Amino acid sequence: MKSPAELASRLARQWQNADLREQRLLRPESWPLTLAIGKPTGAAVRDKIGQVREHLRQWREVTIGQVQWQPVRFQSTSEAIDIPTHWTLESPSQWVQATASSEVRREYDALSRLASALDPRFHSLIVRRRSLVLDKPESDVIRSGEVALQLQPGCADGKPLRALSVAGTDSKFFERNRQLVTLMLDIRFDGQASETGLEAFLGAEDEGHHWLPVADLDGSLLPFSQMRVRARELQNTPLPAGHLILVENERCLHQLPQTIDTIAVLGSGLNLSWLQAPWLADKVVAYWGDLDTWGLAMLGRAREHLSRLTPLLMDRLTFERFAPENAVEEPQPASEMIPPGLTREEAMLYNLLLRSDRGRLEQEFLPVSVVHDAVTRWAGNLEG
Repeated sequence: MKSPAELASRLARQWQNADLREQRLLRPESWPLTLAIGKPTGAAVRDKIGQVREHLRQWREVTIGQVQWQPVRFQSTSEAIDIPTHWTLESPSQWVQATASSEVRREYDALSRLASALDPRFHSLIVRRRSLVLDKPESDVIRSGEVALQLQPGCADGKPLRALSVAGTDSKFFERNRQLVTLMLDIRFDGQASETGLEAFLGAEDEGHHWLPVADLDGSLLPFSQMRVRARELQNTPLPAGHLILVENERCLHQLPQTIDTIAVLGSGLNLSWLQAPWLADKVVAYWGDLDTWGLAMLGRAREHLSRLTPLLMDRLTFERFAPENAVEEPQPASEMIPPGLTREEAMLYNLLLRSDRGRLEQEFLPVSVVHDAVTRWAGNLEG
């Protein structure tokens, strides 16, 4: 048999479990919650009647929820004894009260205040990642939710994050709340803020957070076959190659062939402001990205900075050739509006992908031989 204090301790430990906390705070169907108390044995009633009486007294004094009693007859007693068998809690507030923990109460009250002020889409985040929000001023958490609802992909338009004036934020806001805002944007945009990096996702000037893999496809242009360089440094430091391939996703490096006088820069995502670098005016540049609305949006943005670039494998013919086996649904398409910077044919493809049930053909699922052929033909045309 368990005392009120033992079950209170168990309930307090359960508060630390993110799955249980989310389930009980956010899913009404989780209630009521019934805990078994257990019954004393006949031997306990016979030999330790004082302890049994104290157990009964403690449960009679419980005023939270409902204690269920059941008459039980024991050999050593002339009459049945009412025994507490189960403790039923009806709501999250009763759970918190039953823990008898001031710390749990403090956290619950704070989460309740935040939930009342935040969009319901963010409730699971703050409940599961409570350490991320409870260590911050509540005003910053609430403001993060307001900011995350107003931000859109590319909205920074090349400005640094500290220069964004959104929902009354100050210049240090993103520095203080970067992770929280990123996770909130992930909820709205299917994880893309984390995948591409906050600056890249918002189209903000990179101030040192975004390191880009740079690969020497020639084999003799860089001191290493692969390096990582800050995006902002690429704006001022020319790469020693006549030809440059810009690749949306860094995990596609293995698909690129060895190519004379060529360097690949991978993983820029939406962080493309470095393409305004003056030294790129003398380079011949190709762009290869996913065949989905986001990939085309990035192609358009890249072309706005560098009008002469050549897209590789980002056309309708490629999509129709490989989509039947490899295309998937795009979880969160880009804007309904045609992005600037696209050609007429690319805009038509964008509309096709936007309305397709399976409008995403990722770079990784193109055959290596096809990528090699496209890059080789591009490089061969240049040399010719």
